[in-house]
Amino acid sequence: MLTASNLKKSYGALNVLKGVDLKIESEEVLSIVGASGAGKSTLLHILGTLDSADQGSLLIDNTEISKLSAHQLATFRNQRIGFIFQFHNLLPEFTALENVCLPGFIGGKPEKAVRSRAYELLGSLGMSGRIDHKPSELSGGEQQRVAVARALINDPSIIFADEPSGNLDSKNAAELHNLFFQLRDEFHKTFVIVTHNHELAEMSDRKVEIADGIILSA
Repeated sequence: MLTASNLKKSYGALNVLKGVDLKIESEEVLSIVGASGAGKSTLLHILGTLDSADQGSLLIDNTEISKLSAHQLATFRNQRIGFIFQFHNLLPEFTALENVCLPGFIGGKPEKAVRSRAYELLGSLGMSGRIDHKPSELSGGEQQRVAVARALINDPSIIFADEPSGNLDSKNAAELHNLFFQLRDEFHKTFVIVTHNHELAEMSDRKVEIADGIILSA
């Protein structure tokens, strides 16, 4: 599903990634762990095409990312990649349903089909009764479920999650962790998760550790 080779990234004199090699299989749940400042989020953002490496190559779902124009990359990201963030990144002025629909609308899909799929996803995540609520009216766990549905709306090949349970209590965190594996099995998705949560890391199919800008174990 993903092959990264010799990824390097610097910000001024600070070398954040120093030559990362990583292969991720289709339908794998992979966790990336490491101390704060080790380069976890930088690596995730590059793997998710939100940032670009200074050096190295990235192949996702048989597509060489460096060969895409800015427009092609935006389209690829919208259609093939989903994101789940620690603080949900939901738009406060929109309802749960509208937040889930946005990537589909941005991708130019028919409104009726997008809304139908959003209803279906929110229902499968236990959110049928909350679709017309805005983020401020939802609990943290509910907001994260909306974010999960939004990540799935365009049927992406791979989903990147950056500390997805970092802002949740232990009960909601455990539910979210179990949900990732249910979604992998039901929708055949690949998950790449940056986490400080020991339980989630151990549940994953594979755990890789990054320290000082390099992968220690893969």
